[in-house]
Parts: sequence; structure tokens; C-alpha cells
Amino acid sequence: MAKIHFLSLQPWGFVLTVCIPGYIDKEEVAKIAAFVASLNPEIPYSLLAFHPQFFMGDLPTTSRQLALECLEAAKGAGLNNVRVGNIHLLRDN
Repeated sequence: MAKIHFLSLQPWGFVLTVCIPGYIDKEEVAKIAAFVASLNPEIPYSLLAFHPQFFMGDLPTTSRQLALECLEAAKGAGLNNVRVGNIHLLRDN
């Protein structure tokens, strides 16, 4: 019976980054994405919106503009499977 190598068919994991205004922006995302792309450009990468709670309640929710800038930075770094998650949390201004 032939062996099936599942790891050769799909990426071995995924990466996610929370886009926190004032802390994580397109420059940081580009660096993370470049590293991930150097391993395998097909690894799924999710960018998540930040929603203030607990000790970080003084920060704003992630803006749609920041999310789109980070999305373009990740794609520009060579990743092929990038998405923005929890888009319902993004603010428009």
C-alpha cells in the first residue's frame, strides 16, 4: 500500500498576527511575512483586528485602513495565502 504524505500536500501550520494600532503596523507585518515566506510562501497567514479589553482598554480598535495596509505588506513580502480575520471588529475611520 502506498503511503500518503499529507504534509507535502498542505502547509504544516499557520501564522496569525493581531494588528494593534501603535504597536503592530505594516512594517512589522512585512518582516513577519518575509520570514514566513522564506519557510514556505503557501503557509496561511491571518491578520486579526484588535479589540481593546482588560489592560489595553486605552487603545483603539484596528482600523480598516491599517488592516488593508498590513494585508498588502504581507502579500508584498511573498505570501500567497493571506487574509484579514474578524473583519466585523474593524473601524472605518
